[in-house]
Amino acid sequence: MAEKSDDIWIGFDLGGTKMLAIAYDDQYNVLGRRRRKTRGREGSDSGIARIGSTIERLIAENDLDAKRIRGIGIGCPGPIDLDNGRILTTPNLGWDDVDIQKFLQKNFDCPVVVLNDVDAGLYGEYQFGAAKGSRCAVGIFPGTGVGGACVYEGTILQGAGVSCMEIGHTRISSGSRSSGFELPGTLEAEASRLSIAAEAAKAVFRGDAPALAKDAGTDLADIRSGALADSIKAGDKVVRRLVEEASETIGISVVNIIHLLCPDTIVLGGGLVEAMEDLIIGTVTKTARKSVMSVYKDRFRVVAAQLGDDAGVKGAAAWARRKIET
Repeated sequence: MAEKSDDIWIGFDLGGTKMLAIAYDDQYNVLGRRRRKTRGREGSDSGIARIGSTIERLIAENDLDAKRIRGIGIGCPGPIDLDNGRILTTPNLGWDDVDIQKFLQKNFDCPVVVLNDVDAGLYGEYQFGAAKGSRCAVGIFPGTGVGGACVYEGTILQGAGVSCMEIGHTRISSGSRSSGFELPGTLEAEASRLSIAAEAAKAVFRGDAPALAKDAGTDLADIRSGALADSIKAGDKVVRRLVEEASETIGISVVNIIHLLCPDTIVLGGGLVEAMEDLIIGTVTKTARKSVMSVYKDRFRVVAAQLGDDAGVKGAAAWARRKIET
């Protein structure tokens, strides 16, 4: 019997609205967790300081021995400089050129692996959740933006020294609507939760979504995934159509991905999908099967992520462990 290790692996997910840190043992049993909200578009210096203090509190509150921490994996939004562990840009947080790896290594005296947050989320689903056993899995996570990732034969698909699979910033329509990126008509501009909320706010203002008006009004900060789902259940047909249209757009992006990579599994994740799983998964699947080349029609499945918020944290820890141990 192999000797039990006392190593601790820490995963961290820096999302658009929250920070989540979890400590694991070698079998990925949870030793402790710490969650905090992000502060909108706070400065990067303040942001990374809060990342550090979140990990410090995780260690202190769960009586963990900091000397046992073998490595930290952190998933961050936006393109990542993989060679130097730097966040290059985060359109939805307003951070540019942030040396997060250097900061964490200095503060916790252990190896740190930085990767894109959706890469981390999909890797978590590949190792432990909805994409387990897939040869090629692609993830699409609509939220404040739309993130993308690919795990191919067990490895995260990455560029030469930089993360890739920025699906949200691929152009999907000739429309003029833009997001945090200058190029208009992108998947993120057309199908993110933020874009749906903006159109829903217009519907509320026009008097076309009475249930949403009562629950959330026109404030985008209040039109979250749950509010959209509740308004659809209450009979707001215009909101349902907005979600269907966004899902159809995601379905077309799935068609493009299938024609390029022929993945066997498409994982859709994030709060929007969790709140309206049947509607979104069903619409994306129907759109993709209708539009894809016939030879690919029965070679893929569209599934919802299974691990929730833990996907990115667990995936970051597992990927860091793989990189550090090999």
